[in-house]
Amino acid sequence: MPMNKLIALALVAVTGAAMLLPTSASQAAERAPGYKPDAAHGGDLAKRWCAACHLVAADQTRAVADVPPFATIAQVPDFDADRLARFLLDPHPKMPELPLSREAAADITAYIASLKK
Repeated sequence: MPMNKLIALALVAVTGAAMLLPTSASQAAERAPGYKPDAAHGGDLAKRWCAACHLVAADQTRAVADVPPFATIAQVPDFDADRLARFLLDPHPKMPELPLSREAAADITAYIASLKK
C-alpha cells in the first residue's frame, strides 16, 4: 500500500479514536486533585492513538520517518512531562488535533517519561 494511503488511513483511525474522547469543558478541565498519571495506561493509549506516526514501543516496526520515536523524546535533556502534556492539549500544525483529556495527556507523557534510560 502506498505511504500516502497509509498516512491517510492512520489519520482516519486517529480521528475516529479521538471522537470517543471526552471533550466537554468539565471533562477536559484540570486533572482531578491528587490524580497520579498512569504510565501503563499511557502506553496503551499511545499504541492506539500515536503509533500510526510515532514509534511508541520497542516491538513496533513501522512509523512515519520524520517524527521522533517516543524513546527519543524521553531522552531530550530538558524533558518535562507536564510541559509535554500541555503541548499535547494545544492545537499544533504537525499533529492531528486530538481532544485529549488532561488525564489522558498526563498518562501518555508518563509513559514517554518511563522510556528514559
